[in-house]
Amino acid sequence: MPEISPADFQRLRDVRATQPGLVQQTLETRRKRSLLADDGKLFIVAADHPARGALAVRDDESAMADRYDLLERLVVALGRPGVDGVLGTPDILEDLALLGALDGKVVVGSMNRGGLRGATFEMDDRYTAYSAAAIKRAGLDFAKLLVRVNLADAGTAATLEATARAVSEAAEQQLPIMLEPFMSEWQDGRIVNDLSPDAVITSMAIAAGLGESSAYSWLKIPVVDEMERVMAATTLPTLLLGGDPSSRPLETYAKWADALALPGVRGLVVGRTLLYPSDGDVAAAVDLAAELVHTDSKKPVTA
Repeated sequence: MPEISPADFQRLRDVRATQPGLVQQTLETRRKRSLLADDGKLFIVAADHPARGALAVRDDESAMADRYDLLERLVVALGRPGVDGVLGTPDILEDLALLGALDGKVVVGSMNRGGLRGATFEMDDRYTAYSAAAIKRAGLDFAKLLVRVNLADAGTAATLEATARAVSEAAEQQLPIMLEPFMSEWQDGRIVNDLSPDAVITSMAIAAGLGESSAYSWLKIPVVDEMERVMAATTLPTLLLGGDPSSRPLETYAKWADALALPGVRGLVVGRTLLYPSDGDVAAAVDLAAELVHTDSKKPVTA
C-alpha cells in the first residue's frame, strides 16, 4: 500500500516555498491516460469539499481539517486497483501531483467553491477555483461544477449564468465537464437538496441545457429512488454520486450496483464516505466501490 513519509511532506513544503514553478512543470509532465477505463467505466474519488468550508464527515465536524491526513487517505485510495482518478481544487491536486500520486490517473478540476456552506450568499455560487482554460493549461482531464437551483433565492440566477459561461468555455476548450445539479431550498438557515426523483429529473433538465453546446457535458447525480426513470431524463453520459454506506451498507451498495447497470451510467464519484469510512479502513471501502464500478453490477453485493 502506498505510503507518504515525513520526508515526502518536507519536500512538498520546500517545493511550495522555494520552487513554485515546479508545480506547473509537475502537472505538465505527469503520465496521462484515456478518460474511460477499458470497460467504458470511471471511478473517481472526490476531495473538493474543504474549499467550500465543508470539513465534516458524519458526526466529526473537523474530519477533513488535517491536510496531511487527507492527503494520506487520498494516496491510499489512488493506489487501489480500479480507482481511475481524483476530483479536487487546485491546492489539493497540486499537493497530490508533487507527491507523485496523479500519474496515470484521470484528474478532475473543481470550479465553483464560492457558495460557502452556511453563508447567506451560499446560492450565489461563485467560480473561485479553476476555470476551464486553467484546467486545460494544467493538463488536467475533466472539469466539474455544482449547479444548485433554489427557486426562492435570487442568487441562483447569477450562478446559472456563470455556469452557462463555464460550460461554453469548456466546450470551446474541448474539455469534458461534469455538472452536478440539485433542486435546493433553505430550511432552518441551511441549504437542503431535494432528493426526490422528480426533483432530480428537473435539475438534470436545467443543467443539460446550460451553455452554448452540450457536446462535452456530463452529469453527476445522486442515487435516488426510481433511477430507471431518472436516467430516462438524459442522453448525457452520467456519473453517480454515492451516498453514505455506513448506516446501511448492503442496501446502499445494492442501490449503487443497480444504478450502475442502467444505460448511460458511466461510473461513480464518491468522496468523504469512502475516504473516512466508519471502520477507518480506506482501502477496503474503496476496493468495494471499485469492484461495483468495474465488474458485473448484477453480482450479489457482500460487505
